[in-house]
Amino acid sequence: MFTPQGVIPALVTPLDEDGNLLEGNLRTLLDHVIDGGVHGVFVLGSSGEIYGLTDAQKRRVVEITVEHVAARVPVYAGASEITTRDCVATARMAADVGGVAALSVLTPYFMTPTQSELVTHFTAIAAATDLPILLYNNPGRTKVGLTVPTVQRLAEIDTIVGVKDSAGDMSLTADLIRETPADFKVLIGKDTLIYAGLCHGADGAIASTANIAPRLVADIYEAYQRGDLAGALDLQGRLTPLRSLVDVATFPVVIKEALRMLGVDAGVCLAPARELAPAHREALAEVVRALPA
Repeated sequence: MFTPQGVIPALVTPLDEDGNLLEGNLRTLLDHVIDGGVHGVFVLGSSGEIYGLTDAQKRRVVEITVEHVAARVPVYAGASEITTRDCVATARMAADVGGVAALSVLTPYFMTPTQSELVTHFTAIAAATDLPILLYNNPGRTKVGLTVPTVQRLAEIDTIVGVKDSAGDMSLTADLIRETPADFKVLIGKDTLIYAGLCHGADGAIASTANIAPRLVADIYEAYQRGDLAGALDLQGRLTPLRSLVDVATFPVVIKEALRMLGVDAGVCLAPARELAPAHREALAEVVRALPA
């Protein structure tokens, strides 16, 4: 079974003002992060605005990504929809395209299912595809979180291979690492906690800031794996100013603006997410200029 590990950027989806996919820009973005040393790429996540893409766009994003990555790194695809039915449909689409190493599935949003309903939900998705699945826990955005007992139950399913934990609660993350099987992988989804997560035994991170600073984020992981704990901690500190600015505008506006400052045109976000206040743009430009080469 596929083993998720390392730093995987949760990629934005390049779009024009009318919401059309910018295919060439997506290829440029893929090269930007792969050249930066990441260990995989993840499309159709919340950073990728999956919630606003058409079914045809979702498929095309996966097709382009698989074709352009050309097996340089594993490709992860999101199948995070509101209903079980739609998650299954997106999961099957990714499997049909081929070349996808694993899926990531967020807890449903716009509703607050019980833990029992979440078990049924993820079990049904796992039964509908042979692709490995990463659970995705982000209660700050969905208002419903995965508890440790729920994750333990789901970890018993062979094709549910891990969890991306974006709760930002290191006690929960540590419990997930300690209370699940050794081959069940826990990836950090809160970019400011990558080093802390690795210290607790996490296997890597799915990080939105790795769109902008792939080398910096990947080097946190690489330094830790070499045993250079001081170096990894220093790199984590260098990433924090960037991550602190990500939420000053509607997500993922800041990520696309920072990429533009680096000369990587990821277009704009789906309306109404468009605005970045001038003061925040100035602060972002300063942080981007200070990023390690």
